[in-house]
Amino acid sequence: MAVQDDRREIELRELFQLIAADEGRSGTDAYLDIAGDRVPFELKSTTGSSVTTVRDFGPDHSRKWQGKHWLVGFYDKEQHLQYARYGSPKRIASWILEKESYVSVVDFSLAGILPDRLTLDDVKSLCGDRPIYSLADARSIQKRQYTMTAYHQKMDLVNGYSADRTLESLKDRAVYIIQRGSTLNNPKIPAKLLKTWPTITRDHAATLRRLVADALTEVQ
Repeated sequence: MAVQDDRREIELRELFQLIAADEGRSGTDAYLDIAGDRVPFELKSTTGSSVTTVRDFGPDHSRKWQGKHWLVGFYDKEQHLQYARYGSPKRIASWILEKESYVSVVDFSLAGILPDRLTLDDVKSLCGDRPIYSLADARSIQKRQYTMTAYHQKMDLVNGYSADRTLESLKDRAVYIIQRGSTLNNPKIPAKLLKTWPTITRDHAATLRRLVADALTEVQ
């Protein structure tokens, strides 16, 4: 996260009295505690009219955002918060479904089909025919997808890899490439949709609690 985005997120959490989530564990930016229940939030900010979301949108993001509440802070060019908009899971659902349908299920299914069709002949064709493949060979396949620790853990021969293990790495790389190529790059929540979300300009924490409580009542 950029330093500026991080500062805005902290400001939104404090202003709306949200609880910081455990970074990197839950996939949630913050929680709102209502009567002992922790309501998960996705926090975003912008100096424009639309909002950027993620670099590579795929099926995992649809699952991550399921049931999430959204809070978007709108800032001026001097980085002063002007107002915020609250999006309940119901209000964001159609947009998520639209993006999910764009990311073809067929594309991701190919990642489970095509790599298994690679053979030892492909290893020989791409990496050469030899009894042991080196760390350099493995890195030429996986690039930075593996850590150096992982590279050494995957060695099944002394200081190297067998053809079978190299084939596994080749298949793993194929899955990665297909899935990355099937994602949607940086989809934005458009201004037209955001304008339908309730605006919060005062009594920020209390107003948000009221809107969330109303949204929770709707789904029960």
